[in-house]
Amino acid sequence: MKTSDFYYELPKELIAQTPVEPRDSSRLMVLNRETGEIEHRHFYDILDYLNEGDLLVCNDSRVLPARIFGVKETGARVEFLLLKQITGNRWETLCKPGKKARDGAEFIFGDGIMKAKIAGVTEDGNRIVDFDCNENFFAALDKIGQMPLPPYITEELKDRERYQTVYSHELGSAAAPTAGLHFTEELMEKLRAKGVNIAYVTLHVGLGTFRPVKVDDVTKHKMHSEHYEIPEKTARLINQTKQNGKRVIAVGTTSCRTLESVASFYGEIKPCDGFTDIFIYPGYEFKVLDGLITNFHLPESTLIMLVSAFAGYDNIMNAYKTAVEEKYRFFSFGDAMLII
Repeated sequence: MKTSDFYYELPKELIAQTPVEPRDSSRLMVLNRETGEIEHRHFYDILDYLNEGDLLVCNDSRVLPARIFGVKETGARVEFLLLKQITGNRWETLCKPGKKARDGAEFIFGDGIMKAKIAGVTEDGNRIVDFDCNENFFAALDKIGQMPLPPYITEELKDRERYQTVYSHELGSAAAPTAGLHFTEELMEKLRAKGVNIAYVTLHVGLGTFRPVKVDDVTKHKMHSEHYEIPEKTARLINQTKQNGKRVIAVGTTSCRTLESVASFYGEIKPCDGFTDIFIYPGYEFKVLDGLITNFHLPESTLIMLVSAFAGYDNIMNAYKTAVEEKYRFFSFGDAMLII
């Protein structure tokens, strides 16, 4: 299986630059993974496809305002992107330009709100950074940080909350679990009123999610590691749903990867936390999922490989071709797909 098998042509103008309002007015492509049949709806129509007793599993991770700019004594300005908290105020970061962030270099942020010193360099060129501030680190970050929007979004985001899901709670992601951006609080209440259950997992999304696959052979790609947690209540609801013959539907590839990681490792869904680097591509046998809500993904990405594994390669490539023809909006602020 080659990486190039997952390429498709996407006109630049279909890359969504701004979110639609209200959130649930985005378009929804419904894909039947058994027949390949496609329907064109709006996201609020998802009520028509979910039944009493079904379970939605959402990722409640909240995005850090992880993009900050530091200044050296020389006046050089460097962008820091927080990737992973190592311990306390020590973080692994991506620095641009890296040549101005050498080992031992010191920086000031926000007119002195925060300071930092480069404490080391990782094998892949990321920086280990020790931050210092007079107040709580996350409080300071909230004052000076910007949302780490993907590079294909060039428009300014006027409302930072628009890059958070309405149910975001656990701070720690470097990018949004974007499938959940389509839900409104009102839509979730309608789902509950219909008898659809909602449960939460936490997987802190790393930028490695968007790391391009640079090998020709898909199976040679190495995934990054991300931290996850499944609470006891969520594990219980998932197991009850399966026992009752109802469907478990993951909201986003992050929720999907969390559930399948735990089921693959333990042989069952149980309350736990840990790190996962699971890579799902065609040939994988799903152990938990009965449905998936997802956005449209980059060509040749690990995410389009995951949805191809779930829905079938031919179904997905045809769905993406149709999405381009029908002028769906792509990526983070784009439209959604329901695979059932």
